[in-house]
Amino acid sequence: MTGRLGPAEREEAWRRLEAETFDVVVVGGGVVGVGAALDAATRGLRVALVEARDLASGTSSRSSKLFHGGLRYLEQLEFGLVREALRERELMLTRIAPHLVKPVAFLYPLSNRLWERPYTAAGLFLYDTMGGARSVPGQKHLTRAGAQRLVPALKRDALIGGIRYYDAQADDARHTMMVGRTAAHYGAVVRTSTQVVGFLREADRVSGVRVRDVEDGREVDVRAHAVINATGVWTDELQRLSGSRGRFRVRASKGVHIVVPRDRIVAEAGMILRTEKSVLFVIPWRNHWIVGTTDTDWNLDLAHPAATKHDIDYILEHVNSVLATPLTHDDIEGVYAGLRPLLAGESDSTSKLSREHAVARVAPGLVAIAGGKYTTYRVMGADAVDAAHVDLPGRIQPSITDKVPLVGADGYHALVNQADQLAAKHGLHPYRVRHLLDRYGSLVHEVLGLATGNPELLKPITAAPDYLQVEAVYAASHEGALHLEDVLTRRTRISIEYAHRGVDCAEAVARLVAPVLGWDDDTVKREIEVYNARVESERTSQTQADDQAADAVRAAAPEARPQLTEPVS
Repeated sequence: MTGRLGPAEREEAWRRLEAETFDVVVVGGGVVGVGAALDAATRGLRVALVEARDLASGTSSRSSKLFHGGLRYLEQLEFGLVREALRERELMLTRIAPHLVKPVAFLYPLSNRLWERPYTAAGLFLYDTMGGARSVPGQKHLTRAGAQRLVPALKRDALIGGIRYYDAQADDARHTMMVGRTAAHYGAVVRTSTQVVGFLREADRVSGVRVRDVEDGREVDVRAHAVINATGVWTDELQRLSGSRGRFRVRASKGVHIVVPRDRIVAEAGMILRTEKSVLFVIPWRNHWIVGTTDTDWNLDLAHPAATKHDIDYILEHVNSVLATPLTHDDIEGVYAGLRPLLAGESDSTSKLSREHAVARVAPGLVAIAGGKYTTYRVMGADAVDAAHVDLPGRIQPSITDKVPLVGADGYHALVNQADQLAAKHGLHPYRVRHLLDRYGSLVHEVLGLATGNPELLKPITAAPDYLQVEAVYAASHEGALHLEDVLTRRTRISIEYAHRGVDCAEAVARLVAPVLGWDDDTVKREIEVYNARVESERTSQTQADDQAADAVRAAAPEARPQLTEPVS
């Protein structure tokens, strides 16, 4: 079995949480948490991972969707961080997740005739050479005419030339979920909607956690030699719940992105633009562009950071400064806001806070990890497990996750070559099969197999034709989706890729997953109402002038998981 996370596995996971003693319990189902769970499981440890909401429900579904070295960190002279991140990018592209992580071209526009080209070229030379083996092309210098051919959407006076370079991108929520499924494949108990409500202690040491199933209210004690707090922006809250003093504090920085249709910006590559505070990316994303991000302190609801009209205006103003045809609010299909878990106390400006991570054994039996960036999740997971080793019986094996492909990676390249045959077999267009391969890799057989005897499932979802109906069913049967929100926001990206934000297909998708999840008509109705209320609150929050007003509107929407308690861990 390929790490299936379905209703039957969920029940079995609860039984195991109660019955077994684990070497490591990881708290937090973001990319660092699932990375730590996979790292521990592949070292031969007995592992459980619990997440209060859904896999990637926080920061890990709301990033810039890039696996990148972090060009701007070169300016901050963080060479070690850039080298580490570029090595991880290379591993993802070639070995660990070639089905999910893809190269993407960017134009770096130049505007200063004297110093900028040699200065930027030197930085990009380091960028091209620091990451070891190369699976993306190196930098290429362009004249103004060459840059405009690559990105015709640019104003003529916006640049004097440019440099094309490559990074990589992935659907962050899908990648995180696949890391979680890979951990399950290697024996980890992975369970969402499972909130830590207390810590177990033996004398002065942490000996496990008490968890609540937030779907039905059941509680159970989970015993473990070590607990890893990988809760990102909730690190401090979980620390307080444990009664231990933290070694570091985490500060939340809000980053907002907008999504616009591909035809609104005529370009064959993405762009990286300088702003007074940071950088702004214009990133190709299927039939869309993702434009962002902002970088501002956030001290309000950690679960639902809200984008304001001011945030959206900031992004539009900066991108429109270089576009010949400006974007307007009417062009925006989707908006999302995420929180970076930055290590506090290093600088007053969040854009200058380090993206290095910190790991500490904050009490006997309890390790906390925070900071870092999405790209280096695997290294962070390994560091967290290394820090926990003093609490584990016996010697632990070294980390091997640099050699462990994610589920769906094996056989992916051969299937790409066989896409036409696979398409003919299932009566699909080859482009559709290639799209599925880039979402599921070799698990595509499992996905398409669900339509055996029910070919209707191979038709597109009403009002969201980028996705097949069978994908919604698979999200519930294999990928751990428990609510309509999980399917529309994270297993697919319908909530940001369509102007209706999922409302127009909410009922159709709810009816598809209802038989898998055992929903009756009342549950279907409630799921649709909760999802629609969430979308409405997000739309309204995006018209508010400031964070407080936007937060008040967003926080008023009902929770898909009503038994969650705050603070959430």
